[in-house]
Amino acid sequence: MVPFLQKLFGFDPEKHRVRTEIVAGITTFLTMAYILAVNPSIFSAIPGMPTGSVFTATALAAIVATLVMAFYAKKPFALAPGMGMNAFFVFTVCLTMGYTWQFALTAVFIEGIIFIILSATKVRTMIVDCIPYGLKNAIGAGIGLFIAFIGLQGAGIVVNSDSTLVTIGAITEGPALLALIGLIITGILLVLNVRGSILIGILATSIIGLFIKDPATGKAITQMHGSFISSPDSVKPLFLKFEWNNVLTWDMLIVVFTFLFNDIFNTIGTVIGVSQKAGFVDKDGKIDAVDKVFMADAIGTVFGATIGASTTTTYVESAAGVGEGGRTGLSAFVTAICFVLALLFSNVFLAVPAAATAPALILVGMMMMEPVMHIVWTDFHEAIPAFITIIVMVCTYSIADGILIGCISFVVTNALTGRRMDITPMMWVLAILFILRYIFI
Repeated sequence: MVPFLQKLFGFDPEKHRVRTEIVAGITTFLTMAYILAVNPSIFSAIPGMPTGSVFTATALAAIVATLVMAFYAKKPFALAPGMGMNAFFVFTVCLTMGYTWQFALTAVFIEGIIFIILSATKVRTMIVDCIPYGLKNAIGAGIGLFIAFIGLQGAGIVVNSDSTLVTIGAITEGPALLALIGLIITGILLVLNVRGSILIGILATSIIGLFIKDPATGKAITQMHGSFISSPDSVKPLFLKFEWNNVLTWDMLIVVFTFLFNDIFNTIGTVIGVSQKAGFVDKDGKIDAVDKVFMADAIGTVFGATIGASTTTTYVESAAGVGEGGRTGLSAFVTAICFVLALLFSNVFLAVPAAATAPALILVGMMMMEPVMHIVWTDFHEAIPAFITIIVMVCTYSIADGILIGCISFVVTNALTGRRMDITPMMWVLAILFILRYIFI
């Protein structure tokens, strides 16, 4: 049995324990299973994407990508459609830019293919190195605020105002009240370091929603349709629904680049952080099998796009499993099995209202703010572009515009203040392309 596990998952009986790996895999699942409720909720804003099919696609993408990680990379990292990129898919590409979800899926598919190529070559290193460290941190934090804003808006805590653009909603009733209750519950669980805090918070808030009415409908906010256990919906409505007629357009280039950029840097940040926690980083700063980890991420993205899922990425919640002692692919395998079992409870996850997932969005957004600590705010060459990236991303409701304007501001700020040596050739090229984009499109 042990040689079998060693061959499949890199399990070493002298260093690892089967029970520990199993507990670690379950722990990782509990900390990231919220995506099964949040993803369909976010995608419900797009007409024509059945939430049941989105749920199934989300689970299948997580299963396949995590299995590749388990068997190929042999690391305790779990993957699923990523937060941030799902918001960019829905709210920027589809609802702001006005493109179809088929267009967005095509962009995700192309991005995944490119990422596979970059993961097998040295080009990935060039792209990674050309973006300034401060901007990398700003983009992660900006996406966090963006996600939190979506949660506040979706719950009705923040609403439209003709005079001030936004204002506070009716927080003493309906969905907004339920979201605030959920925020308190989930926040307390996180403070107490309860495993699966976000998922428990979502489920608890959903149950409370059975007893709170929505003033707009007069019905309970949480409503479940169908049996507790059921077979998952088919992904046929989303399967291979690509749109190739807009492939050779500037907007497709921008969308693909944004997906690619965030996929690369989200994965890099997660892998480095979790690998340090797991002890996978050697004295020279190199991470064992990192190329295989990136390849698993890329394969997951390509597969996910074919069945209707947004960009699949390595989850930082894997750190929870690593904290429980997970060190091999067996841990990831257990997480994948948990996602398989979750497919049988699709009606439970789909009954979760937006008001119950809002606390998860807000608090995940909070967690993504950590990179701002690594921005040198006293160095204005770094601080100004970083701040512009964050504020533009949130205030324009566009991740893409935040990245583009941030890159342009970095080049302009440093070029005009005698810091041209800090600008890489690739950044010059990107800045010029981004400026042309705003001039001509």
